[in-house]
Amino acid sequence: MNVSLTPQLEAMVREQVASGRYNNASEVVRDALRQMERDAQLLAQLRALAQEGLDSGEPVEFTDALMEAIDRDADELVTRSLAAATPVVGVGA
Repeated sequence: MNVSLTPQLEAMVREQVASGRYNNASEVVRDALRQMERDAQLLAQLRALAQEGLDSGEPVEFTDALMEAIDRDADELVTRSLAAATPVVGVGA
C-alpha cells in the first residue's frame, strides 16, 4: 500500500523516526492509526455518557450545598464499606 502525505505530515513522520521513538515510518503510521481507533472509541463513550446525562431527567443546579451532600454520601459509602470488610486473621500481625 502506498500513501501520499502532505509535506507537513511527511515532516512529522520523519521527526518521529529521528527522535528514536519509532524505527521507521510504518511504525509511526501504525501507531497513529491505533491512536485514531482509541480516540474514536473514547468519543463514542463520551457521546454515550452525554446522552445518558441528557436522558437522566431535569438538570440540577450545581451548588456548594450539592457538593457537600455528594461528599457526605461518599463518606458514608466508604465508612459502610470499611465497616463491612472482614479482617483477615493473622495478616499483618
